[in-house]
Amino acid sequence: MSSGLFLLLALGIGVVAGLRSLTAPAVVAWAAHIGWINLHGSPLSFMGTAWAVGIFSFLALVEFVADQLPSTPARTAAVGLSARIVTGALTGACLAIAGGATVWLGALAGAIGGIAGAFAGYHARVGLVRTLRVPDLTIAIPEDLIAIGLGLLLVSRF
Repeated sequence: MSSGLFLLLALGIGVVAGLRSLTAPAVVAWAAHIGWINLHGSPLSFMGTAWAVGIFSFLALVEFVADQLPSTPARTAAVGLSARIVTGALTGACLAIAGGATVWLGALAGAIGGIAGAFAGYHARVGLVRTLRVPDLTIAIPEDLIAIGLGLLLVSRF
């Protein structure tokens, strides 16, 4: 595969981070742990450890629950957006390493995907809730499933 394709995958995993900031690193950690992607010998090899899998999986589950709370700030607010940029960059860099692409370009693609995913996901969710006149939870749960499914699809391309 070409490095351009891996950068596209890095952008995609960034979009996943934009939807759910901790789903992307959880999926990437699992993919590295079970051997779908190879991070051995890289500075990001820690992502394949059992500790990373456990921590990111736990945090992703906490995020799924916290996202449903009315007191949770918008993902486009400073803290939430910053987290999505950081996790998008981290996971984009991981996919770039696994694909033999430039790490910094992968991190940049992931960060850009994180921003795009945050704003697109926010506007899609708010728009669907208003248009369909349904409780937020009705849209939030499918959004969780989309983030998980898209993340798995992207890391399984290696």
